[in-house]
Formats: sequence, structure tokens, C-alpha cells
Amino acid sequence: MQTTGLAGGAIGGLYEGVDLASALTDARARTLGAYAHLDLPNVRFPCIPLVNPALWELSHVAWFQEYWCLRGGDEHAATLLARSDALFNSSLVPHDSRWHLDYPPPAALLRYLDETLEATLAALECTPADRRYFFHLALLHEDMHAEALLMTLQTLGLPAPAIEAICPPAPPPGSARDIHFEGGAFTQGTEDGDFVFDNERGAHRVEVAPFAIAARPVTHGEYAAYLEATGAAPPAHWKRGEGDWLARRFDRWAPIDRHAPMVHVSLAEAQAWCRWAGRRLPTESEWEFAARNGGRDGRERFGPMIGGVWEWTSTPFAPYPGFEPGPYRDYSQPWFHSHYVLRGGSFATRARIATNRYRNFYLPHRSDMFAGFRTCAV
Repeated sequence: MQTTGLAGGAIGGLYEGVDLASALTDARARTLGAYAHLDLPNVRFPCIPLVNPALWELSHVAWFQEYWCLRGGDEHAATLLARSDALFNSSLVPHDSRWHLDYPPPAALLRYLDETLEATLAALECTPADRRYFFHLALLHEDMHAEALLMTLQTLGLPAPAIEAICPPAPPPGSARDIHFEGGAFTQGTEDGDFVFDNERGAHRVEVAPFAIAARPVTHGEYAAYLEATGAAPPAHWKRGEGDWLARRFDRWAPIDRHAPMVHVSLAEAQAWCRWAGRRLPTESEWEFAARNGGRDGRERFGPMIGGVWEWTSTPFAPYPGFEPGPYRDYSQPWFHSHYVLRGGSFATRARIATNRYRNFYLPHRSDMFAGFRTCAV
């Protein structure tokens, strides 16, 4: 099963009929697999902003699927689990309260995951192809949470699960070099399709000046050189070893792979490296232009890109022209102007998310994501 890769356009048309059912089943298997090695009835996560209680997050995924696929977003429609809205609607349940709610027994919550998927697959069979928007939404929402579950394990220093795509791929050969683009006008964003995230809508013409962007993200070795030259504080999950820097992957410390893409850096840390190196982060428009076009000779493509890390851009997360929120109104709108855009995808990102128009977004101080950065010439 491919978990990473750069798709060219929107999700619409990629998963229909049997394929969509298979994708939903695959997504649930990965969700459960991410925490399969934990004693879910007894595990206790600390109440910190970057994580959710284990059973709460799993149950939220099931609730989201039921709410949109089976209930059509109707808060008055019947639910498979009593009080599910009051317990698992993230728009209504404050983060810190999730550690103290009166939950059903763990067995009932795990049964809720099975029952929601079973009912969703049955509903899909009798839903016309042009009315499957919510099934696509629930699929990609679950994919996002599956990556977030791995982020939680990394944040808490817990063991890695026995699933695929939990480590960066083997680093590509070759030294750092730039790909040059002449720039020009292009249509940024996604035209209407079967499924488009609301923050990608409003496709609009953008003029990009000539620029040069690195063929790969900044590596561990390049970041280590910056630390050694400046004495800057190491990033999260790094410490100095006897002979080299050590990085923590889940619960294990190991010497850094100097050729692997840098990961777990905040926007400020990425910008600080750029100032030291005489480089800069790409804008969101430059990143998308490069991902969708060849270099100066018309043949060279932008990458190796997906399968490594999410990549910070210098662009604040903002609506495209004419923005209108989708049915899931809290997906984008509450986060405009406070978050920054990341592009691409990480080793833990499913291929069906990672299109060259997909806009990820996080608060600039966060570094718990599988995020790094690539740079442009000044």
C-alpha cells in the first residue's frame, strides 16, 4: 500500500465505488494500527496542548465519520453511541475537558469504531457517486488523524507501532543544488471537482517572479552545521552525543543521519537557518509553481519531495479569493491568519492527501509535526 506520493490534482475521481470502500477500510486499519501496541483501556496521556487522550481521539474519528456519512451533519439525527456529540465533537468539547468526561467503557468505544465503519460502508453502497462528498471528507479526515497519532507517540517518546511508513525513506544521493524557474502566471488552487478542500477553492491567477529553489529539503547534516557554527539551541528531540548529534525517533535515540531531511523544526527555527545560510523559505505560490512545472530547461521536476517531511513556507494561512467554508465549517476558517502554510507531505502522509495543491497549516511555534523545510536563493 503506497502511503506517500505527489498526486497532480484534487481527490475527486481517485476513489469511487469499491475503491472508496477499500480506502475507508484501509484508513481505519491504519488508525487502529497506530495505537495497537498500547494498552488502550489503561494508557494515560498527559494533558498537554499537543496531544489528545488516546481513546478520545480514536472515538472522535468514528464520531466524525458517523456525523457526516450517516447523519449528514444533522445534530438531531440518531447516533450509534449515546451522547456522542457531547463527548467527541471537537468543535464543542474544549481540549482540556477531554481528560475528565464521563465516557462509556473502553470496549464500547472500540465497538463504536467497528460499528461506524460497518454502517458507513453499507451507506456508501447505496449512495450515488455524485453524493459521496462526505465519504471523501471522512476518509481524508481519518488519514490526517492517523498521522497525528504518530505525532503523539513521537511527542510522548512512546514506542513506534508495527505499521509501515513510520520513518523517513532512504535519503536520495547527490549534493544540494537549485532548480531555476523563469516564473510567470499560473492558476493557484483547485478548480471545482468531486471533492476539494474549502481552502483550496477560489483558484486564481498568480504571477511569480523568477526564482531558484533547492531540489531537496535541508538535511540533518546541514542543520547540524548551523548549530555548531552558531551555538543555537538544538531543536526538539535532539541532543548532543559523544561523537555526534543524537535524534529521538519515538522512544529511541540514535546518531543523526546527516543525509536525511531535517524534521521537527518550527517556522522560527527554519527561518533562523535560512538567515545563517543566506537563503529564504519559498512562498506558498513559489512552492506550488515549482511542484507543477519543470525547471528552466522544461524537463527537470521539483523534488525528490514527498516521502520526506512537510515543508514550511513563508506564507501565512489565509483564504483564497471568494472563500466560502465547506459543510465542515471549522476545517479552515478558524485558523486563518494565525497559522502558516506547509506544503508537500511527510513519510507518514497518505498519498491521497498529498496533492500539489494541498495546503497544510500549523501555528508557527509548533515543531511536533513531521515538518522540515527547503529553501530558495535570495
